[in-house]
Amino acid sequence: MPLSRPALLLRTGSRAVQDARVWVRAACEEIDRTDLVDCAEFGVSELVSNALFHGTAPVTIRMRGTVDHPRVEIRDGSTEPPLLPVPLALDDEDEVLLTVGRGLSIVASVSEAWGADIDASGKTVWFAPAAEIDEGDGVEGVITGPSGAPPKPERLGPEAVEVSILGVPLALYKGFQQHFRELRREVRLLSLAHANDYPLAASLSALFGSLERQLLDGLGHGQLSGVIGSSSGRDRETADLHVRMPRSAADTMRRFLDMLDLIDEFCRQERLLVLARSPEQVTFQRWFLGEYLTQAAGGRPTRWSAAQMTGPLR
Repeated sequence: MPLSRPALLLRTGSRAVQDARVWVRAACEEIDRTDLVDCAEFGVSELVSNALFHGTAPVTIRMRGTVDHPRVEIRDGSTEPPLLPVPLALDDEDEVLLTVGRGLSIVASVSEAWGADIDASGKTVWFAPAAEIDEGDGVEGVITGPSGAPPKPERLGPEAVEVSILGVPLALYKGFQQHFRELRREVRLLSLAHANDYPLAASLSALFGSLERQLLDGLGHGQLSGVIGSSSGRDRETADLHVRMPRSAADTMRRFLDMLDLIDEFCRQERLLVLARSPEQVTFQRWFLGEYLTQAAGGRPTRWSAAQMTGPLR
């Protein structure tokens, strides 16, 4: 069964490590995986310390995955790859931080799999606690995320088409961005941690990687993000979007829409560790991406209307 324990926002200072250890112990006990407690506490000590010293607030801890394959995630606001932690000062009676300073080798030795996923707003360092500590070098971690170089814009030839998306509801668009990032990240981490158990996740992760540039950067993402982030945009509810796209990109949109429906079905069957989209999300995403399909085929734009939320899905 999928699990997603609510995230804990950690305080700054040495007590944060102790709070995280108490939290992860309780989380393991909640799902009846006390066999993972020791390794989970060791891994959390290292990663929380690292986030406090080298990351950027806020720092949170959460558990995802399944009872069979729980995954602990430490997130902070820094986009820098994880570094070796440094020792904290210990009180004589405080044994919580005794592992701090030995670096990510500790995490490797207490994990079935571990790594870091870096995105535009920060990084998530994750590990799947093992039942026993590995006396050797442990498992190798995998760091994924932006390479630092922006993608090269696709050259638009004579087949380029002008697309106008009218009346985009900014709140729903932000939700679309978040849904895309969460889904991409979830299948990526799942494919890294348990590729043999969830082969679908590896296939979806590869597909996300191949589609990402067109689906976010190529669909006017920068335009709408600029509106949302501006001082004037905070009071706006809608915005019009005007972009040029290669006509061939319509195939990408169609594949993505089909993929979203497939993912929803797997989510309902609890074969993926994310929630299926709400009817509101489905309606908006079908309209938003459907506008590219319609106009690439020569159709005229249809402005978003709140009435669409109460009508049947198209």
